[in-house]
Amino acid sequence: MLEWDISIVIIIVLLGFLAAFIDAVVGGGGLISIPALLAVGMPPSIALGTNKLASAFGSLTSALRFLRSGNVDLKIVGKLFPFVFLLSIGGASLATFLPSELLKPIVIVILTLVMIYTIMKKDWGNVRTFTKLTLGKAILFAVLMSLIGFYDGFLGGGTGSFMLFILLMFGFDFLGAAGNAKVLNFASNLGALLLFMCLGQVDYFYGLIMAASMVCGSYIGAMFAIKKGVGYVKTLFIIVTAILILKNTYDYVMQLLQN
Repeated sequence: MLEWDISIVIIIVLLGFLAAFIDAVVGGGGLISIPALLAVGMPPSIALGTNKLASAFGSLTSALRFLRSGNVDLKIVGKLFPFVFLLSIGGASLATFLPSELLKPIVIVILTLVMIYTIMKKDWGNVRTFTKLTLGKAILFAVLMSLIGFYDGFLGGGTGSFMLFILLMFGFDFLGAAGNAKVLNFASNLGALLLFMCLGQVDYFYGLIMAASMVCGSYIGAMFAIKKGVGYVKTLFIIVTAILILKNTYDYVMQLLQN
């Protein structure tokens, strides 16, 4: 574990706030928070576990804010919550045995398709068209969200964006999709966190400091999304997805060059 250092505290507080602000709306906060923890000297496994601790607090805060605003369908997310939670634990368990880089090429392709589709379909997600799920759609919905929960435990980058996209596919508008995605993202964060805690891969001191800053960032980020509406969420979604594509592509290329 890292020793006490005021410069480390300042870095993780500032970057934790920024990560949570973005993550509260469309996900992708790990692009900022994980590199921040690595930059201050945390080993990769500790950084991932510590990030899950802080992110769990952040996603819970934004989820509660969206709940209070009425932008969460409790009947739907309540049924999906345990599936996402359990499969996230499974994904995190698998990550201790297999290198996460195996999924990088697939993630890059899927994120690219998600961004292109969102840009091309201009009115998509502006108005809620969701009514109710048939049995077939309900099963498909549960399977897709559970797989994303597994992915969050295994790799994690872009989880919020994937969840939001699936919700849009089923007829939610961008604001409603953001609210429901944050509740389910909390489930996946919590599941992976519990495994990291069991493995002793969490720095609680700095993790709780970052968690405090993420609670503030998540609350303000969710408040901005609710106030600004669908257009704001959609724009931020496209920007964050583009950054996720670039980051994953860069990591994958660097990995190939090193090998």
